[in-house]
Amino acid sequence: MSQPALTTWNDDEQAFRMAIREFAESEIKPKVHDMDKNQQMDPELISQLFQMGLMGIETPEQYGGAGSSFTMACLAIEELGRIDGSVSVLCDVQNTLVTNAFLRWGTDQQKETYLPRLASEWVGAYALSESSSGSDAFALGLKAEDKGDKYVLNGHKLWITNGKEASVFIVFANVDPSKGYKGITGFLVEKDSPGFTVGKKEDKLGIRASSTCELLFENCEVPKDRVLGEVGKGYKIAIETLNEGRIGIGAQMVGIAQGAYEAALSYVQTREQFGKSLSSFQGIQFQLAEMRTQLEASRLMVYNAARLKDSGQDFIKEAAMAKLFSSRAAEKITSLAIDLYGGNGFTTEYPVEKFWRDAKIGQIYEGTSNMQLQTIAKMELS
Repeated sequence: MSQPALTTWNDDEQAFRMAIREFAESEIKPKVHDMDKNQQMDPELISQLFQMGLMGIETPEQYGGAGSSFTMACLAIEELGRIDGSVSVLCDVQNTLVTNAFLRWGTDQQKETYLPRLASEWVGAYALSESSSGSDAFALGLKAEDKGDKYVLNGHKLWITNGKEASVFIVFANVDPSKGYKGITGFLVEKDSPGFTVGKKEDKLGIRASSTCELLFENCEVPKDRVLGEVGKGYKIAIETLNEGRIGIGAQMVGIAQGAYEAALSYVQTREQFGKSLSSFQGIQFQLAEMRTQLEASRLMVYNAARLKDSGQDFIKEAAMAKLFSSRAAEKITSLAIDLYGGNGFTTEYPVEKFWRDAKIGQIYEGTSNMQLQTIAKMELS
């Protein structure tokens, strides 16, 4: 079985990767097909993610987390993606978006209130997108009205990952639409807040066990101590958090591509045609070589961006390039895996069709490929 090159990882990183791989193989893999078919995340798996410390990887130990690095979070996201993209993105959003936002912009009280729960029992969600606010992330229709000791939110959100499982939501709304993006503010909304409802769950092509939900706000009251960061500075939180999150999506794509590649490699070595294994045909060998090269290039780009982030260096362009390249590579690698399986690859009996379905979202969420191209070009020309 093909393994990702581990010579560049230190002993702790290798041990961490292998512990997650063992968990994913033994606990997640047997449930993948049913979770995908039923569009339902197994609650027991979520509890196990918490028990393993995978939902608070960067959270400091004083708040009950692992106190580790962003790179370690990406290792977890990749290894989970190798088995199931839905479990991977649940862990990804928790670590690279929600927890990261609390760590960077939360008050001491907010950190003490939420970080221990996010590390031990509460799933979090990040609510930015709306029907008119996709790539134009700041065209928000959700409004927040100042009522003295609280804000009242009215409007809705769409396509919110972890919507069904989350207990706390980081929600972006505009306190003063006349100021445009300078009115955008981050709010912490708990699931049981009056006036807040989790709406329908989307029926999706891929990552089907991951809940993607509509959020409804009807005179939803949010105390002022649940403003995240400064009023009117929510755009800064959104931009900077998504820059980090894109590396996590890149790691997810690497994991999905790795899983598809391993499945294809195993299949062509055992499947026979014309009296010999598929792997003995040069045409097949060349396709495998292309897949492996694209996979390793993606991995190097993702972890280069992650280590830049961990070292405090500028990583925005590298994050955009990593997401752009890895998401394209994942779609190509998973599609080739189906080709190598032939007719079997087009059936749900084998895993590669699901890897392909799960890979497609990588070019869409947390910034489309066109938005990544725009970011890269802008930074090159500045």
